[in-house]
Amino acid sequence: MKLSIPELSLVVLVGPSGSGKSTFAARHFLPTEVLSSDFCRGLVADDENAQHATRDAFDVLQYVTGKRLAGRRLTVVDATSVFPEDRKKLVSLAREHDVLACAIVFNLPERVCAERNAARPDRNLPPHALRRQVQALRKSMSSLKREGFHHVWKLTSAEEVDDVDIERVRLWTDRRGDHGPFDIIGDVHGCYDELVTLLGELGYAVAPADTPLQVVVTPPPGRKAVFVGDLPDRGPATPAVFRLVISMVESGAALCVPGNHDIKLMRALRGRNVQVTHGLAESLEQFAAEPPELQERVADFVDGLVSHLVLDDGRLVVAHAGLKEQFQNRSSRRVRNFALYGETTGETDEFGLPVRYAWAGDYRGSAAVVYGHTPVPEPEWINNTICLDTGAVFGGRLTALRWPEREIVSVPARRTYAEPARPFLPPLVPAAGGPPREFGERVAEQ
Repeated sequence: MKLSIPELSLVVLVGPSGSGKSTFAARHFLPTEVLSSDFCRGLVADDENAQHATRDAFDVLQYVTGKRLAGRRLTVVDATSVFPEDRKKLVSLAREHDVLACAIVFNLPERVCAERNAARPDRNLPPHALRRQVQALRKSMSSLKREGFHHVWKLTSAEEVDDVDIERVRLWTDRRGDHGPFDIIGDVHGCYDELVTLLGELGYAVAPADTPLQVVVTPPPGRKAVFVGDLPDRGPATPAVFRLVISMVESGAALCVPGNHDIKLMRALRGRNVQVTHGLAESLEQFAAEPPELQERVADFVDGLVSHLVLDDGRLVVAHAGLKEQFQNRSSRRVRNFALYGETTGETDEFGLPVRYAWAGDYRGSAAVVYGHTPVPEPEWINNTICLDTGAVFGGRLTALRWPEREIVSVPARRTYAEPARPFLPPLVPAAGGPPREFGERVAEQ
């Protein structure tokens, strides 16, 4: 049996005394990766069997577990963990450090565990204590997923335990081996014509395919597009945008992270109860004129996107609303929510929009963070971060960043498709002694 364990995760070995957890840990993990409750008892009481030292031992175990997870190191907890209250503390540690919690359950027959304990001269576990552990495990084993364990593997015999092969896998966000070069494209919001024009400026050739659900896009040699999300809503051609982007991702010509508008559209297409606001009504109306299989294809595509991408040996991070250094290449609901929405104060401004923390002003990470979400008049580097949402759907521009060149390429919107709730572009003013400026020539009001 192959167990695919995330490279950065908290692995909890769950099983009664004598079920083979310590032998298993020694076979599959480095000694420094394994934190044993018995070893911690020895640290605090000079006796691994000193039950009176259990509370202090687990204080040590949880403290070191937290330090290892903070340092991005896989950690294996070797304790019985058969009671839900014991596992709850470990799941909380995983959530605190934004890593996945995994459980490997050793549900071996009680007779096997008793025979092994009897053969250990250093272990004197009464039969009633072992029976209590076995009963506690079997009573709560079915609730492990609900408790917060992302992966659960159950082993029911010594033969199954011996047959295990551990495979360490990278998180889906971890694309450090993908070096590009990349063309990172800001929020599209249904502006298909502008997207095709921008791709042309970047050297991508766009042509129709033989099937109505696909588009053929040929990238410049070696280059790959990356979309920061918010493909739908407000603009005139959301289905066409998705048809193009999905075709690019499926052919290997592009990567994509989800935006909050993408997630909301996915939920609506699957019949969930969502507020039909901020341009969603227009998108749903456009999809109503498309084949039903396109709706299903779009929903599945968005559902398969990961919160953010870490690229180019960790030098580049792409997330829809940006990402603090502490969240990069980690996995939790908190990380996903930040990547989708940013961080808000809980207040609203005079336009009724949420007030967001200016996380980029405090950013000191070594990776460049490229994002969108909140429209800005011009892309500007702030502490190695840059926002590419230049409000194409609001009459601004559709913008891309070439990486690693750090070159900005943008095209003007053909027209204003929607009015923003909060003004973000300086007002148009006439040129001195002449007619009003053309769109795109915007200057600050004097």
